[in-house]
Amino acid sequence: MVRGTIDEALDAFDVRRAQNHRFSERPPVTTSTTKKAAPKSKATKAKASGTEEEQESTTARRTTRRTTAAKKSTTASKKKSAMQQPTVADAVQQVVEVEVKRDGDDVVLTVGGKKRNLDDVDDSNFDSVEAAKDEAEINAEEQAFDVSDSDDSDEPEQQVVSAGATADPVKDYLKQIGKVALLNAEQEVSLAKRIEAGLFAEEQMTLNNVADTDLDDYEWITEDGHRAKNHLLEANLRLVVSLAKRYTGRGMLFLDLIQEGNLGLIRAVEKFDYTKGYKFSTYATWWIKQAITRAMADQARTIRIPVHMVEVINKLARVQRQMLQDLGREPLPEELAAELDMTPEKVVEVQKYGREPISLHTPLGEDGDSEFGDLIEDSEAIVPADAVNFTLLQEQLHDVLDTLSEREAGVVSMRFGLTDGQPKTLDEIGKVYGVTRERIRQIESKTMSKLRHPSRSQILRDYLE
Repeated sequence: MVRGTIDEALDAFDVRRAQNHRFSERPPVTTSTTKKAAPKSKATKAKASGTEEEQESTTARRTTRRTTAAKKSTTASKKKSAMQQPTVADAVQQVVEVEVKRDGDDVVLTVGGKKRNLDDVDDSNFDSVEAAKDEAEINAEEQAFDVSDSDDSDEPEQQVVSAGATADPVKDYLKQIGKVALLNAEQEVSLAKRIEAGLFAEEQMTLNNVADTDLDDYEWITEDGHRAKNHLLEANLRLVVSLAKRYTGRGMLFLDLIQEGNLGLIRAVEKFDYTKGYKFSTYATWWIKQAITRAMADQARTIRIPVHMVEVINKLARVQRQMLQDLGREPLPEELAAELDMTPEKVVEVQKYGREPISLHTPLGEDGDSEFGDLIEDSEAIVPADAVNFTLLQEQLHDVLDTLSEREAGVVSMRFGLTDGQPKTLDEIGKVYGVTRERIRQIESKTMSKLRHPSRSQILRDYLE
């Protein structure tokens, strides 16, 4: 951060503070719906030359007429409300029809859309105006305390959409961001300088390098930097929307894409260097694209794939589409491997990674009576025919083993796991019978020779087919 930037920010602060001080000395000009005292015009000064008694009598007559008119209007409004309850819109409409504004040295009164000078308005007009206001206030009070049958029920009140709001959140968002004007190159540089000055001032205050006399100035510069950052962000939100449209239909909602792109925009504002000379939109585009693509890699797929592998999958998809257009057919794995500088086996593996999973509950057919899972065979399910054959084989095997001695049948059963499904070694079997492993091997060899005899093997040979 160069010293010139902070000096420019301090000078700007002095100018704005002087402007704010000058503006604060100006008397405010307010607009009200009530009758205000107007500065004396020439006609008013002529009327003021009368005696004080005439003025007091005139004021008394005006007050009497206003009170009488107000009572009449109040009685009429109560009778009218007995037949039909007024609405808040009616009360507001009656009030806004009367308006008093300053026009130079004169005061202009607007009644029913017609402008008149205050001197040209008769006293009866003021009486009717005051009566209309009183009637509007009474109607508003009666409407506010009106008790209906729905007040005793526990049903939730219906929510009314405010003016300008829609049920579509995307339209509401686009409408809000469209209120901020776009920036030119000079405005972007000016905001970037203010942001840099704010960061420098904040850093100096953090390091306690600011004198007490300059603390207010540095705090103002820091706040001004935050305002400049928000302004630069809000002015470029439409850029995020335009880039997010390119990634719709890839597993993420449009608003989620916009939100991720906004995070990239914030990063671009923090990293933008105005001294390079290029526009902010050119620099921010790459940060926004990176934020969106990274979010899609992490969130768009049911089974998460590493970011670097997602980039390889996207590259393979682009090359495959290009070769499909050039060749007029689907390219072979060897052709893709030559184009991407990888082996055909690697191409096939990457293609498997890029496949989207399909739900087993996906309906099939027009009626949707069956699901995709109904067509997939369960490899662990037991086929009835195989179960019957297995049961018969066990029975025949036990019959054959019964023709052997107890030791021979036990050695064969433990050696091949016919009892518990866990084959045992010669040492383990030898420990069971208290003999050496060599003796168990001899018994096994002799027993297998007996089982190969046609009188025994012919019974089990049919199960080998």
